[in-house]
Amino acid sequence: MDKKSTSLGKLITEALEEYFNKLDGAITANLYDMVISEVEPALLKKTLQHVNNNQSAAAELLGISRGTLRKKLKTYFK
Repeated sequence: MDKKSTSLGKLITEALEEYFNKLDGAITANLYDMVISEVEPALLKKTLQHVNNNQSAAAELLGISRGTLRKKLKTYFK
């Protein structure tokens, strides 16, 4: 990565800081589920695109089984 690249962790931290600032003291719940439901579909979609929709290759790249990948795909992309 070049010097202009930003780590994924830093981008997520910045997004969460913005989210909390916009709450302006309001109460929220289920933050974990909210973040996962936003990040996981994008992760699956981009990974599949990267491997030309090869589910076996995507599962290997993600470090999960193909069955788990298929289950997640059904959850998000019915």
